[in-house]
This record gives sequence, C-alpha cells and structure tokens, in this order.
Amino acid sequence: MSGADWKQRPEGGGRRAIRLIGLIARRGGRGIARACLYPITAYFFCVRGSERRASRDYLQRALGRPAHRWDVARHIHTFAATILDRVFLLAGRTRLFDIRTEGTAQLLEQIDQGRGVLLFGSHLGSFDALRALSRQRPDLKLRVLLDISHNAAISELLAELDPALAAGIIDAGQDGPSIALAIQQALQEGAMVSLLVDRARPGEAVVKVPLLGSPAPFPAAPWLLASVLKAPVMLAFGLYRGGNRYDLCFEPFDARVDIPRTQRADVLTALIQRYVDRLEHHLHGAPYNWFNFYDFWQTETPSPPARPAAGEPGDTGAGQRG
Repeated sequence: MSGADWKQRPEGGGRRAIRLIGLIARRGGRGIARACLYPITAYFFCVRGSERRASRDYLQRALGRPAHRWDVARHIHTFAATILDRVFLLAGRTRLFDIRTEGTAQLLEQIDQGRGVLLFGSHLGSFDALRALSRQRPDLKLRVLLDISHNAAISELLAELDPALAAGIIDAGQDGPSIALAIQQALQEGAMVSLLVDRARPGEAVVKVPLLGSPAPFPAAPWLLASVLKAPVMLAFGLYRGGNRYDLCFEPFDARVDIPRTQRADVLTALIQRYVDRLEHHLHGAPYNWFNFYDFWQTETPSPPARPAAGEPGDTGAGQRG
C-alpha cells in the first residue's frame, strides 16, 4: 500500500471490533482486556499483510537491523495496547496509569498568559496521555482536530466516554477556511489545539525531508496555518513505555512561526526538518511506538486509480487528515 492511499484503509478491526474491546474494557477491567490483546495481535499479524510489511520496513530503519517477526508482532501489540488504554484515558481513569510529564511548565506558562497553543503531535505513542494534565489543571481547554468520517468508530467511542471533548472536536473534514477559523476561535479562547502533523492526506502539498535516512513526505499545511495564526507552537509526545507507564513530553518549538513569502520554500523546509529531527529522536527512544502502518516513505509504485463503473460518478471529494 502506497503512502498516497492510506486513507482508503479501514480503521483497524472496524467499528464492531473497537466497540467490542471497549465493552470488554469497561465490563471486565484493564487486566482482562489486556489479555485479549494477544489474539488481536495474532489476528492482525496474520491477516493484514500490507500493515505487516510496512511495519517491517519501518522497524528495519528505526532499529538499524533486520526486523524479525517478533519485532513486527511487538509493534502491533504496542499499537493495540495504546488503543485499549484510550478507553480508560478518555473515561478519565488516569489514576490507573503512571504518567510522567516533562515540559509542562513551559506549556502552562503560555496558557496562563491567556494565549492558546498549537500542540503539534504525531502518530507516535498515545496523544490521549494529554488527559493526565487534567489532574493538574482541570480548567485547561483541549480541542482536537480529527477527521470524524475517517475515524467513525473512535469518534463514537469518544462521544460515549468524554462528551465534552467530543463536542469540542474540530472536524478536519471541513474546508480549509472553516478549519482555520475554528482553530483561531479556539486559540482566542485560550485552548490547546492538538494536531497530528506527520501524515499528509492524498493530494495535500508536502515537503520531503530526511527521516531515518530517507526522504519522507510531511504536510506543509499545519506550518502555513501556524504562520497565519501567529500562535505559539509546542511539540507533544505521549510515549508508551509498557505496562501502565507513559512519558508525556512537551517541547517548546516556536513562540511565533513566521514564513516570509519570499523565502517560503526554504523556511518551510527548515521548520519541518526541525520537527522531524525531534520526531526521529523519539523514534529511536521508543521505536515500537510508531503507528503509521503504511508505506510512509512511498517506496512502492502507486496503483493506477480504478475507473468508475458505468453510470457511477467519480469521486471528487478531497480526503482529510485522520
């Protein structure tokens, strides 16, 4: 599967599987639910060949050696464990976890100045570990940019477990100006607005910079948006360390992103490279936390688009970030 069509892949396990593991977690507790992760891991290892190959390719880059079956299985299991923990984190049961935070002082300093903050994250670990901040500051506002249509099962589960957070989702399925206005309003209200900025949707403008030794495409839109909004940008990484342990790291990136029109290409590349350097740092420290299970480096030859059947309209809709 090429990087251009990651949005065509269904959510892992589909709506029924996600709701089932959510039901087991809530009725049986975390211990029983974690025991279910082993057959789930085995199923995905055996059935989802594209994801298995993508995992092996990535792990060879991150580990600097050939990736074995055990490495791939561990990678899938780590992903499943973070999905399970999402049920408890979104339900506010953060006391089940040992979440160590770093860099929160800089984040709270920005918030206390009455300024909203853009939190740039990635598909590395669990962004839901941000819920741990509610222990320190229940007044903090968190808005999440999420493609509701592509993440239907997760969106439904979120609506059940945390209606307030679900109500504050900024739908990435909107047009660009609507997204920008919604984010601007949230920032004016002093909210933290979280975006995952490591995955470009099909047709989106990208900038290629080296990651783990090879050029990889990263979306340009988040950085251009930050430049327009003139909001502080911080990086956020919620790294799963096994068991019930997470490390939640916040890193100041830029108090004000500025991309002059005359130097747009060079400045944009430099910004994204700075972000990717920090991403790669954490990839080396937590290699099994990377959850982009597709041909991220676009080394495969994309398949030609299928022709619409007779009488069937072509798809003219633009995909959005998940």
